[in-house]
Amino acid sequence: IDLKKCKALSNCGAFDLSGADLAGVDLSGANLKMANLNKAKLMAADLRDADLVGANLSGADLRGANLTKAVLTAADLRDADLDGADLSGADLQDANLTGAYLRGTNLTKVTLTGATLHAANLSNADLSWANLSGADLRTAIMRNAKIENAILCRTNTPWGEDNSGCK
Repeated sequence: IDLKKCKALSNCGAFDLSGADLAGVDLSGANLKMANLNKAKLMAADLRDADLVGANLSGADLRGANLTKAVLTAADLRDADLDGADLSGADLQDANLTGAYLRGTNLTKVTLTGATLHAANLSNADLSWANLSGADLRTAIMRNAKIENAILCRTNTPWGEDNSGCK
């Protein structure tokens, strides 16, 4: 994989990056739409403003990655490890985060409308100002998660349906 060419073209979606070791790589602003990053190693990678719409990141290691303002609409993040990652301002609408590890993750101002977070570990995650409308968190682990000012409209939570924040 020629990552310099991938970055220069701003289009990496055509590449099969499953299992690739991309730890610490700068892919900020890259077009990774529909990319296969299954089980990729992306620890501390820079994915700021990256387009990951519909990307397969299942089982990916994204510990400490910077995904600030990344677009992950309808992305598959099942069983991904996002421990300590920064997803502030990211768009995860309709994303599948089943079994994802989000412990200590920065999710401030993130859009998680319609997202599935079955058995996701959100312990110590910061969801302040996040939009969780219609998200399914019924079996999520939310120990010490911060949800101040979050929108929880038609949100299925471990404590039942929450409609706080509905307008």
